[in-house]
Amino acid sequence: MGKSHVADPPNLKKYGVPFYSVAWVPRNTLKSIQNVTADDSSDADPKAPPETSSLDDENYLVFAGGGGESRSGIPNSVLLAHFDVASNSLSDQPVNKLGTNSELPYRMTLHPNGDGVICAMETPKICRWFNWDRNESAEVHKLGLKLSEKVLTQLDNVGLQLALAFSNDGTTLATGGEDGSLRVFKWPSMENILNESNAHSTVKDLHFSSDGKLIVSLGGGGPCKVWDISSEIVLATLTNENRENFSSCRFSQINDTTQVLYIAAKTDKGGSILTWNTQTWERISSKYISRDAISAFNVSADGKFLACGTPEGEIIIVNSTNMHIQTKIKKAHLGIITALAFSPDSRALASVSWDSSARVTIIKEKKNGGLNLWIAVFIILLAIAAAYFLKVEGIEKLWLKDY
Repeated sequence: MGKSHVADPPNLKKYGVPFYSVAWVPRNTLKSIQNVTADDSSDADPKAPPETSSLDDENYLVFAGGGGESRSGIPNSVLLAHFDVASNSLSDQPVNKLGTNSELPYRMTLHPNGDGVICAMETPKICRWFNWDRNESAEVHKLGLKLSEKVLTQLDNVGLQLALAFSNDGTTLATGGEDGSLRVFKWPSMENILNESNAHSTVKDLHFSSDGKLIVSLGGGGPCKVWDISSEIVLATLTNENRENFSSCRFSQINDTTQVLYIAAKTDKGGSILTWNTQTWERISSKYISRDAISAFNVSADGKFLACGTPEGEIIIVNSTNMHIQTKIKKAHLGIITALAFSPDSRALASVSWDSSARVTIIKEKKNGGLNLWIAVFIILLAIAAAYFLKVEGIEKLWLKDY
């Protein structure tokens, strides 16, 4: 008899599109859509019952990907899915799907204040701007996307952009090109404030510091460069001195006054996370994570967790406090993990793969309360036993003294 098929868990779905990017929809977006609903219903029947579904209480994700040129038969699209925390489940089907015809959306960034979505298309090599929309035909999930009339002329005819990022406050946009160029713009005016045509041989990744004053860019395999945006100068060049192959870079705020820079890298042992001091720009540590390379990397907004995805489909979540592995899920996906994204509250991790699958993993903080209780009980029992033996020893001495 053949092996019985094991059904996928509800937090893992396949949507028929190879994915390259994933992001959580900002709550500001959901609130703005809900406000539009309230405005549109001002002329409605006041006796009509209110809608029971509140977008503010929902969790939505955006995925981007496809098969490339139309002759592949695999559609190119940007789609939305809904995640229900209570049941730990993704929607069986996308709640909204916007086809992009022959244009393959490869990289993506969402404006943190809900303005919209920018996708870097692999074919043709241009950037598209998408606006949030209200899908009136949907009965429950009404959030949608539409291609904007706004054209990002500053990103026309500049080649494929391999990295896109907004600053935390949404006032700055950065792009990194396949040709090695780094561009930083004011948003939404698109006024250019940094334009370095030879930042690297190719720009593989980039990320803003929490205050938006610095940006780190990663070349193909390394090195990393840290730029002061206002002065347009390189503050530090972080080299792969031990012949590591750098793959991703992320700033992280570890407390109110201190931030660090993490770099995911492939070393002679496998996938590792390197940590740099952002004051001295000296390497602090290197933590071995996996025998496989790290194909996707991200850091939670609260700085508590680091997430790694591997070419073998494994997800590894690391506690940043002690750099111990918090969670490891083997074969979370059947193919290479291409992107990871933490939820805004840092309590869930979305992952996507070339195998057309999307997954959400709820992060459960490990508590040592039970262990501490057992240690306390053990110490108490040890103390009782010690007192008992001392008492017995004292009785024996008295007995021997009498005889």
